[in-house]
Amino acid sequence: MRFDIMTLFPDLVDTVLSESIIGRAREAGIIDVRVHNIRDYTQNKHRRVDDTPYGGGRGMLMAAPPIYNCYASILSERPDEIITEAPEKPSGAYVVYMSPRGTKFDQSVAERLAKHDRLFILCGHYEGVDQRVIDEIVDEEISIGDFVLTGGEIPACIVTDAVARLIDGVLPLPECHENESFSDGLLEYPQYTRPPVFRGREVPEVLISGHHANIDKWRHEQSLEITKERRPDLLDED
Repeated sequence: MRFDIMTLFPDLVDTVLSESIIGRAREAGIIDVRVHNIRDYTQNKHRRVDDTPYGGGRGMLMAAPPIYNCYASILSERPDEIITEAPEKPSGAYVVYMSPRGTKFDQSVAERLAKHDRLFILCGHYEGVDQRVIDEIVDEEISIGDFVLTGGEIPACIVTDAVARLIDGVLPLPECHENESFSDGLLEYPQYTRPPVFRGREVPEVLISGHHANIDKWRHEQSLEITKERRPDLLDED
């Protein structure tokens, strides 16, 4: 799967997505993550990407042309040139804009996005972006929660991480993500490793019993209990 991330802060995004499991998957060629600097697609000598909003208001707004030119150049497979007319978007490609007003991101959204062959992620900044470029290229706006950040870069990294780890080969086995929190609508059960006793706290006996049916039963009960206590809304959705 290919990710094309459009941002004003490419070093921030690239650094985060070059570490750990995602970084290794990139190095192995299992996923292709490309980070593009929107500022490279301006057509003014000062490389300005923002302006004051029509109708007044505080702050600056990211202008439509540099964003569109960036998108058009990526689609044209000529990222080193400024292209002002985008070719037709290929089948399997999907464009999302990280926005507080978007669809709330969760595991089901990650699973849906992972079905696409190619994901474009637009990172806003300042007071957001000109609505016209959203209307022109974006398929869906996505929010990582009910709060506002200074830019879309950290949300873009979160979405990329959550989606990428669902791609075959990124994790060693499918079970690595199939039994995690939210994968079955419940929060994950507690996990333990060596030593068997830590500061007087022992590993639950059932986990060292070797009885797999009892272990599975215990884990499911723990997931239900934790979900009921911390996220009862997940049970209500059923």
